[in-house]
Amino acid sequence: MLTELHIENLGVIDRLELILGPGLTALTGETGAGKTMLVDAIELLVGGRADSTIVRHGATEARIDGRLVAPDGTETVLTRIIPASGRSRAYLNGRLATVASLAEAASDAVDLHGQHAHQSLLSMPTQRGALDEFGEIDLTVLSAARARLVEVDAELAALGGDERGRAREIDLLRYQVDELNDASLVGPEEDEQLDAEESILADAVAHREAGRAALAALVDDDGGRDSIAAALAALDGRSPFERNFKRLQTLLAELDDIAGEVRETTDLIDESPERLDALRERRQLLKNLLRKYGADLESVLLFQVEAEQRLRELLGFDERAAALDVVRQQALADERLAAAAVGDARRAAAPQLAQAVEARLQELAMPDAAIAIEVGEHAEDNPADRIQFLLAANPGSPLLPLNRVASGGELARAMLALRLVLSGVDGDKAAVGTLVFDEVDAGIGGAAAQSIGDALGMLGNRHQVLVVTHLAQVAAAGDAQISVSKQVSDGITSATAVQIEGDERVDEIARMLSGSHSKSAREHARELLS
Repeated sequence: MLTELHIENLGVIDRLELILGPGLTALTGETGAGKTMLVDAIELLVGGRADSTIVRHGATEARIDGRLVAPDGTETVLTRIIPASGRSRAYLNGRLATVASLAEAASDAVDLHGQHAHQSLLSMPTQRGALDEFGEIDLTVLSAARARLVEVDAELAALGGDERGRAREIDLLRYQVDELNDASLVGPEEDEQLDAEESILADAVAHREAGRAALAALVDDDGGRDSIAAALAALDGRSPFERNFKRLQTLLAELDDIAGEVRETTDLIDESPERLDALRERRQLLKNLLRKYGADLESVLLFQVEAEQRLRELLGFDERAAALDVVRQQALADERLAAAAVGDARRAAAPQLAQAVEARLQELAMPDAAIAIEVGEHAEDNPADRIQFLLAANPGSPLLPLNRVASGGELARAMLALRLVLSGVDGDKAAVGTLVFDEVDAGIGGAAAQSIGDALGMLGNRHQVLVVTHLAQVAAAGDAQISVSKQVSDGITSATAVQIEGDERVDEIARMLSGSHSKSAREHARELLS
């Protein structure tokens, strides 16, 4: 339900705050006062198209805020800002959002009927949903069957494209898999290991010479070992140097270990040009693989696994495709069976819904209106997904789709009639919280106007209903009434909207009846309100 509406700098509205309640609220006022501007504001709030020309003259931008309250108490705040130049902005609960997200947030909360674009019941999916709701048609089995069919088709598509495309992919994968298998990759760290070995081999001679020189300095005559041994001999048995003597013993043992390792490493260094060439060739092969298949060897190895798996799938295509085709035929049969049941149910419900809506229209100042609901042909459209509501407003007029009905008032009354019928269905899953009607009473009066008011009041028992009206009978049927008026000050026009009660409401109803506040008009107004 729309509980609050805040508008700034929109058309003739300077600043306006409205608190809205449940039931039927009538928006009334002189022609041109700005009533429809309130509907425009709600339309913008729920994602309608913005036009910078609606920004109040002299203002930099227009702003609309609205608070929606769900039945469970959850609140959603929608904001739409339309600058005098540039693109509009949208906010959802104070955070920047897209206009589409506003429309999505309000899709189950607000619906507009009349001359405006947000007329959800004009769309084929919504008309189909209305028929399903009216006929209490169970779509569970059909939805599951269609989902399974989509799943099987996706598996078939994933196996490969056409035969030529599949053959090309097999050739490419075979080449890639063979190339990777021939490479016999050792592991994800092979390139690092080869780099270290190549570094040693590339400078083998210098490495060996350095090892020999170090070994000579350690163990040759008068080398490091002899010097430490001489120092040990000099300190042996000298108590003041006992600590130093032990450290020198440890140092000599460590030196012998180091000398052994240097000798072993020096002997192992291979001065093999052949091995060096093989290493360099191997490293170049790895670079080529990295360029083709991944940023590192781990990625290359992963690609190899995936390529081998995909190749197996394609080579087994015929067998797998045949198995899936059997599954698909069964899924298709299940879908057709469920579709036939849904189609039969829709065809049975369609004339009943048409008759119910037609009866409502006759109560809404359209006594000669005819309604038909067109469903898909059985042979071509088994579940009758193609649903279309048709209306003939006058005798002799052809039945036409609702979206081709020229009169906004007739269209709005058709929407109202359908809403009344659907609201009579237990559960009313398709219902939205707030319904906004504009031009629903265009071109009618008298007893028909009373019927419109009674119908809107009845609808207000299930929904929050806002109606822009010029009819006293409709306004008097409201649980609340908001009067919209405009004033001119210093050559600038401004519109205001306030909720009226008591004598103020009597005066407004009297004005709507006769254009005056005469005693008879006021008495008639009180009679209507009672």
